Amino acid sequence: MIAAQKRRSGLLSDKVRAGIDDWVSKYPPEHKQSAVMAALRLVQEEQGHLTTELMDSVADYLEIEPITVYEVATFYSMYDLKPVGRHKISVCTNISCMLCGSAEIMAYLEKKLDVKPGGTTADGRFFLKEVECLAACGGAPMFQIDKTYYEKLTAEKIDAILAEYE
Repeated sequence: MIAAQKRRSGLLSDKVRAGIDDWVSKYPPEHKQSAVMAALRLVQEEQGHLTTELMDSVADYLEIEPITVYEVATFYSMYDLKPVGRHKISVCTNISCMLCGSAEIMAYLEKKLDVKPGGTTADGRFFLKEVECLAACGGAPMFQIDKTYYEKLTAEKIDAILAEYE
């Protein structure tokens, strides 16, 4: 059993393991599982998306059951379980954004990029994702590209923003 755990944990790079260790050190030893969200983020940033094998590696490294990791990875919209484009556009569709026109923003992006939510553009540049909340209600409607927030969106603003990612 321990050999299998070491083998699976070996899928994690030294850089990712060091990052996980840094997060684990922020919690009492008996609560190292609290670093699961950060661990998944670190793995995804390095690998592009999360596979079952990578999630199993995180579980083994944190000494928790794989189902615990799967529950986190499938609950939060920030984790990707399949390959995505070079840039991820996450469109908030929660109540504030919805009331301020997120449906129109999504429709505009679908038409402009020729892709449906959950899909990647033909050139592999953008992945379009609908998310529940990005906690920027005052700037509705808004989206996030990679780690950057863009607020009070209009078609014209979207065109200018996307041009920056050419």
